[in-house]
Amino acid sequence: MAREELANLGWVEGRRLQIDVRDSGSDRGRLATDAEDLVNLRSDVIFAFTGAAARFALGRTRTIPIVFVGGGDPADNNLVGSTARPTSNVTGFANNFATQGGKWVELLKQAAPRLTRVARVFDPEFTSTSGSLEDVIGTGAAQLGMTGITMPVRNLDEIGRAITAFATEPNGGLLITGAHPAENIKAILGLALQHRLPTVYGAGKLVAEGLLMSNGPDFIDMTRRASSYVDRILRGAKPSDLPVQYPTKIPLVINLKTAKAIGLEFPPYVLAIADEVIE
Repeated sequence: MAREELANLGWVEGRRLQIDVRDSGSDRGRLATDAEDLVNLRSDVIFAFTGAAARFALGRTRTIPIVFVGGGDPADNNLVGSTARPTSNVTGFANNFATQGGKWVELLKQAAPRLTRVARVFDPEFTSTSGSLEDVIGTGAAQLGMTGITMPVRNLDEIGRAITAFATEPNGGLLITGAHPAENIKAILGLALQHRLPTVYGAGKLVAEGLLMSNGPDFIDMTRRASSYVDRILRGAKPSDLPVQYPTKIPLVINLKTAKAIGLEFPPYVLAIADEVIE
C-alpha cells in the first residue's frame, strides 16, 4: 500500500526512489538489528509500521526523520515531545489516544455487565508502563465500579502465569494494549478463550482469531495517509513541521462466535452500535 501511494505522489521505486525493506515484526532482536541497518544505510527517511519499530529506530538515530504508523499514543510512549509540533525526529499517524482507553473499558462493561475487574495486558518492552493511558483506564474502571489491574507480560511464561492467576477470581476481562509478538498475542487470546474472559483490543484483524471486540482504526487508511508525510519529508519538510495525526473514525467489530464460546450474550444495544458483527 505504501509503495502504491508513494508512486501516486511521484516517488516511483527504481526511478526517484529506492526502498530497503526490513520485516522484523515484533522480534526484539531483529528490530534492533534492522533499525541499526537502516540507519547505517543513511536512509533519507525511515517508515516504521509499528510504534515498536519507531522506538528502536529512534534509539539509533536522532537525525534521520522517522514516520510511524500505529504506535499507540505517541505522547504517552515518549515517541514525540509534542504531538502538535514534534520536538524529536519522529512524527506520524497514531492508532489511538489515551482517552480511547476509557472507551475500551466502557465497551467491556457494556458487553459483560457483571464484570468487576479489568486487567490491562501489555508488553513493557513496547508500551509505556505508566502515564495518561494507564490513568484513563484506571479512572474509567473505577467510575464503572470495577477494579483496574495492571498486567505487564513479556513472554509466554509470564502470560500463562498472569492470566491463569487473574482467572481464579470471577467476573474479569482483558483490555489488551500496545504491540505484542505474534506468539504472545496468540497465547493471550487462547487463554482468554480457555478461561472465558472477554477481550478488547485495537487490532481489527485479530477478531477473526478469537478476539471478542476490536475498537481500532483502519491500518490501511493510516498507511496511505502516512505516505503523504514521507512525501513531504523527501521534499524538504521536517518532522517538527508535521503534527502527529490521530484516527478520525474508530470502528467497533464484534465476534459473536467468540462470545458464544465464552458464554456471553451481547446486549442488543451494543450490537446496534457495532460497525461490523462477525457470526
